[in-house]
Amino acid sequence: MSSASASGSRRGRPGRPRLLPQQHSGTPREQILDAAAGLFTSRGYAATSTREIADAVGIRQASLYYHFAGKGEILTELLGQTIRPTVDSVARIESLTDDPDTALYLLALIDVRTLAQAPYNIGWLYLAPDVAQVEGFEDFAAARDDLAATYARLAEPIAAPDVLALVTRARLGEMLVHAVEEVIGLRNAGQRIDVTEAVGIASSCLRLCGVDSARIELAMKTAETLLDQIDGTDPDGPIRG
Repeated sequence: MSSASASGSRRGRPGRPRLLPQQHSGTPREQILDAAAGLFTSRGYAATSTREIADAVGIRQASLYYHFAGKGEILTELLGQTIRPTVDSVARIESLTDDPDTALYLLALIDVRTLAQAPYNIGWLYLAPDVAQVEGFEDFAAARDDLAATYARLAEPIAAPDVLALVTRARLGEMLVHAVEEVIGLRNAGQRIDVTEAVGIASSCLRLCGVDSARIELAMKTAETLLDQIDGTDPDGPIRG
């Protein structure tokens, strides 16, 4: 049997009865992810075992393996959740507006909200040396690189000539991703990311491109009318600390 078939068989079978009352909401897979996120962010990836994750959910350790091949697969799925909603929003953004200022602002704002609204600040783990060695991490790294390339593609038409004279298109995309990822550091320091902070970070992406204040203000107003039409975005959702 191929590994893919084995994996599909493993995940399709029911787990054993729970040892403890359910402590996390959602499907068993979602409960495992939620418990792991809490442990990874509070204790670190290396210091957390699959047994501890299973105990936090209230299932046997063996049952965890019906849903995930191991701790590394859990981690890479969590990391993917920090970037997937933003990536999935790109086509919708571009179908709703042909204004490049608004498109870039919307992408940045959705990215900020993806990072800020997650129950746990899992994004900070991707910089940990032990995490970079986890099998499957390269898929997350490639997705992040693709997102940076999308930022660069949207930014290039609006970037001021003096900005493009100083940095390459690829470097500009990376700078914009770093600007949004300020959310991770702020949350890790205990700072609440409220609506004002989210708008400020998204606006800073346009400023990095050399866009003037009047255009930024217009992009903000236009984006506000489009947010509720973008799948995966909750304009009234919580912004977390």
